[in-house]
Amino acid sequence: MTGLKMYKHLVDKLGIGLATLFSVGITLSPLYAQDSRDYSEPATADIPRQVFFGDLHLHTNNSADAYALDTISLTPADAYRFARGGAVKDLNGEDVRLRRPLDFLAVTDHAEFLGIFVRLLNGDPSIVETKAGQSWTTRMKEEGVSSVIFNDFVQLVGYMPSDGTVRERLPTSVYRSVWRDVVETADDYNDPGRFTTFAGYEWSSMPEGNSVHRVVLFKDSADKVLRALPFSSEDSTDPEDLWQVLASYEAETGGDVLAIPHNGNLSRGMMFRPLTHTGKAFNRKYVEERAKWEPLYEVTQVKGTSEAHPFLSKTDEFANFELWDDEIGKIGSSAKKAPSMLRHEYARTALGIGIALEQSLGANPYKFGLVGGSDIHTALATTAEDNFFGKFPESYPSAERASRQMAGTPWTNWRLSASGLTAVWARENTRDELFNAMNRKEVYATTGSRIVVRFFGGWSFVAKDAVRPNFVDIGYRKGVPMGGDLDNSKNHTAPSFLVVAAKDPDGPNLDRIQIIKGWVDVDGMSHERIYNVSLSDGRLSDPSTGKVLAVGSTVDPEDATYTNSIGDAHLSAVWKDPDFDADQSAFYYARVIEIPAPRWTAYDAAHYDVERNANIPMTVQDRAFTSPIWYTPN
Repeated sequence: MTGLKMYKHLVDKLGIGLATLFSVGITLSPLYAQDSRDYSEPATADIPRQVFFGDLHLHTNNSADAYALDTISLTPADAYRFARGGAVKDLNGEDVRLRRPLDFLAVTDHAEFLGIFVRLLNGDPSIVETKAGQSWTTRMKEEGVSSVIFNDFVQLVGYMPSDGTVRERLPTSVYRSVWRDVVETADDYNDPGRFTTFAGYEWSSMPEGNSVHRVVLFKDSADKVLRALPFSSEDSTDPEDLWQVLASYEAETGGDVLAIPHNGNLSRGMMFRPLTHTGKAFNRKYVEERAKWEPLYEVTQVKGTSEAHPFLSKTDEFANFELWDDEIGKIGSSAKKAPSMLRHEYARTALGIGIALEQSLGANPYKFGLVGGSDIHTALATTAEDNFFGKFPESYPSAERASRQMAGTPWTNWRLSASGLTAVWARENTRDELFNAMNRKEVYATTGSRIVVRFFGGWSFVAKDAVRPNFVDIGYRKGVPMGGDLDNSKNHTAPSFLVVAAKDPDGPNLDRIQIIKGWVDVDGMSHERIYNVSLSDGRLSDPSTGKVLAVGSTVDPEDATYTNSIGDAHLSAVWKDPDFDADQSAFYYARVIEIPAPRWTAYDAAHYDVERNANIPMTVQDRAFTSPIWYTPN
């Protein structure tokens, strides 16, 4: 089916105009088929007009925890084949494929014991014949394979106190051989213009069970990436040491690399606390380095969404979304979390803390864009509610999975989220273009849907700009895109924002667009306010309270269906900040929310005909979060 025929098919099926689809720059991935056509760059203006969807956080059998929990056969090559639309055999031997392929993928297996246990149990003599390999082989016969792998992994990342066992480090040549396979596999599946892969890994620091992991992402190919080895928590659990390694890589190779902090909702307040890993107060050097190496933050994934929390955002009716911690702070533990920790775990409050730190230290360590990743450990990147394969094999689709306890945790599987994705605005689907867009933060996160959203900030947008066919050109000409900074070189009354969103062509209609503003007052106190700037179905906000009637719901929980008879396929607005204070630093980001639809738990209940548990949610309103736009006084 040609691209134009695909668009016409969507028009007929969904009632969306071609102008709407093209105006937001939507790209639709056809089922992947390799051919021998040469790649050539697009002859277009130097403006990012296309949006690409992908997953920046996926695990395969090279991850020790995944292998210990039965992801034994699925490899990075399988992950890439599956993501680009090819058929693979899942862990049950069934043929599976994505209904809609991804545009890009980063396989980011844990650096700790990366690929070692796969090779050990396949009899690789370079590992089997070492002292470490012989020790593991003996222990596995006595204690069991999964038990040894899982216990050694979690001890290494700092999740449990060490039992004092001396672990012999394997020869560097072993790690270099594994890393070569990882990087060259990414290069093999990279197909410029059609499907992009990134070499990467996860640095899995978890001091005393508190997750402060980072995904490390390289722009480069094997000729540069192989000149460095993955940095693991065995080397150091301090992110400052990780940044030094990244700096050395760029200096020695001329390459590009960045780190993406893992969602912070299981960090027990460590992810965004204003203290270093060693407990020291931030200084200018620290905040500048963090801002440089960590331009993005993973705001949503399979273990919940960490945009906002109702304890912190009491007036936000949508803050109670896919929260996974339930005041429990450690994976594999029932240790309770103090409410005071929440402030340093969620993106919105972190953005405010960053502004306050900039005022005192001269740089903002939390000036990040928002992205999503799945963190799925089965090599299968599945984030659609009706096609969710869980985090580990034990959360594969089954009649019992929703009520089954998730491996190594005190949570049951129903808490898992079918999330998330990263959307990137770029000129073309290549490593250079996507990576550069990530560095400039022209990206946004979704909780699994492929909502398309544009967000610009400036000083002279007018209402008609939101409905003009060339609104993208207007956005760049009059302002800055998501991830940018408002120019404050002149005296302005208040900034205005242009936001346009379109529904996922294969998903629910849109409920509303909101703009979230955060600012810091003269006393250093953080504040936030939520503005409903575009509402579906002709609804209006109450002028006295700002409240809006709920969009309603068409979900039939018995058969897990819904209709798009409510909501709108397209929403847009130009909004001017009515509460602007030129002397206050502020951030603004857009949140686009869908109408209610069946959650994966409802699809399970309907498919397997199981009794519904009243305590398990059966509906979801998936959403997108744009990267912020910042205003800083002169």
